[in-house]
Amino acid sequence: MDTGTGMGVLQGMGTGMSILIFIVAIVELVAMWKVFVKAGKPGWAVIIPIYNVIVFLQIAGKPAWWFILYLVPVVNLVIAIIATLAFAEKFGKGAGFGIGLLLLSFIFVPILGFGSAKYSGAKK
Repeated sequence: MDTGTGMGVLQGMGTGMSILIFIVAIVELVAMWKVFVKAGKPGWAVIIPIYNVIVFLQIAGKPAWWFILYLVPVVNLVIAIIATLAFAEKFGKGAGFGIGLLLLSFIFVPILGFGSAKYSGAKK
């Protein structure tokens, strides 16, 4: 049995999956850039580590110091849920959409970025 052909197929599949993941990541990056711009924030903030979380929290209407809570195990999960639900709410979306942003961001972020959702800003 020739295993060389089988390895070639597996390598091809691996390359194909890598390309697909790269394309999905680029689409999500561009979509999140558009979401930040819709919220009146600089789109380039998406590509800056740490700062992107702080801007995300600002858009969600949460204090920037919550970033520190993202560094605490278990607490970070709770904060991520709360912040993401608030983020979705700022764009007129419900809790279900917020959970979608958490679990299936590659689907829900483009819906926000390329869709008709408008940022409502901080409630007064």
